[in-house]
Amino acid sequence: MFTIIDNFLNQTTMYRLLVYYLGGLLAIGAGFSLIGVLPYDPVYLLASAAFLAAVCWLFNIAVAKLWGVPANAESSLITALILSLIIAPASPYQSFFFLTWAALLAMASKYILAIRGKHVFNPAAFGVAATALFLNMSATWWVAGNLALLPFILVGGFLIVRKIHRTDLVLTFLVSALAFTVLPAIVSGGNILSTLTTTMTHTSLFFFAFVMITEPLTTPPRRTGRMLYAAFVGLLFAPWANIFSFYFTPELALIAGNIFSYAISPKFKAILKLKEVRTIATDTYEFIFSGRLPTFKPGQYAEWTLASDTSDSRGNRRYFTLASSPTEADVKLGIKFYAKPSTYKVNLAAFKIGSPVLAGSIAGDFTLPRSAKKKLVFIAGGIGVTPFRSMVKYLMDAKQRRDVVMFYSNKTEGEIAYRDVFDAAQAANIGFRTVYTLTDKITSPAWAGERGYVDAAMIAREVPDYKERMYFVSGPRSMVTAFQKTLHDMGVPRRRIKVDFFPGFA
Repeated sequence: MFTIIDNFLNQTTMYRLLVYYLGGLLAIGAGFSLIGVLPYDPVYLLASAAFLAAVCWLFNIAVAKLWGVPANAESSLITALILSLIIAPASPYQSFFFLTWAALLAMASKYILAIRGKHVFNPAAFGVAATALFLNMSATWWVAGNLALLPFILVGGFLIVRKIHRTDLVLTFLVSALAFTVLPAIVSGGNILSTLTTTMTHTSLFFFAFVMITEPLTTPPRRTGRMLYAAFVGLLFAPWANIFSFYFTPELALIAGNIFSYAISPKFKAILKLKEVRTIATDTYEFIFSGRLPTFKPGQYAEWTLASDTSDSRGNRRYFTLASSPTEADVKLGIKFYAKPSTYKVNLAAFKIGSPVLAGSIAGDFTLPRSAKKKLVFIAGGIGVTPFRSMVKYLMDAKQRRDVVMFYSNKTEGEIAYRDVFDAAQAANIGFRTVYTLTDKITSPAWAGERGYVDAAMIAREVPDYKERMYFVSGPRSMVTAFQKTLHDMGVPRRRIKVDFFPGFA
């Protein structure tokens, strides 16, 4: 079953999955309203959603053109669907007035209340918080307060968390929110079980956890920061959380969390322009962009948005590792093109010199350890080598010596990417060594290097002190999962195994 689920998730970006999830909740809510399970008019419910989608889309298109940045239809649709699920439909006039302002304020927060081109606040949360403050019209979070919808929220939420690998973030929030919610009952001797049951079944707790706090653009990019952020928002989510006579609502708790997130990890958006494209391996190209990025660490990734009117089911946003080192002036991406590329890659392949791309949300913990004394092993498959190119180039430029052995597996010799960089690093006497291996026994008959898949025997043969080392594994998800098991079976503790993945995946 999990194989089927993972196959579906691998073919869907996080943003498109959110559209399916939110749209499904809306449709189920309308269906329950039609048969009387929920106390809403299904026509108003769907009409409100359609109206919100239209307002958000039109405003997004207009402001994006005014600001000169790529517009993302998925982003505006996600915001519209969230608003439609937390603002209960009322009379047509009231809904029109409330929804219009909520949508406009939500979308405006992405552009007007932005720092360095990057919005600080979750748009939907800001929209309903602002309407409550200025128009005295509050969101009811109707989707999350109905027991009938809870199973669907939980099932969809499970898919979201499995997709983005943010179980630690969601669990930290849930534990924090529940702990601080029951605290008054613990102090006063009240009914703790009743408090927990009510919180989990009749509040916005789970919808908030799966949809609102997991937005990657407003969360800290590193794991420690995300845990602090989740715990902080969980504290403010508790119904008694207040500052004097001011009490926090869910949306205000999230906005406070967004401010905290920005304070500990400033965000950015930057428009980069294509400078050059060069072939680095069979069907693999390096896209070189001119422009400035903020400081990043070797091995981190960023989100890349194309200014395109056409996209497939996976949208026009992707996460790619930065193949360039922070020591280099240009920004480099190493990208593999397959037989049936996505519309995103078709559009990328059509780029001309000077074509723009919107970069943002640098994140990731797949980075070198602080101590240069730690002995490392890199394991890469195919284009999964890009974070190691960034790391190795950085070590060369910084003249930093580290004991690193890299296993790099490809099917054929022609598929080896960035070989020039790795060979130069090996010759630079910085402690770096590469073990190349090919898995295709027919091609490359003159190949003198290793053959076959990287396995426990090859690792033990090439790295006798393998139990003392820290491991970095990057490549297809199936490969990464297999190596986690292999290394664990070899006696390597899980704490010394780091794997590379992206929320949303390309």
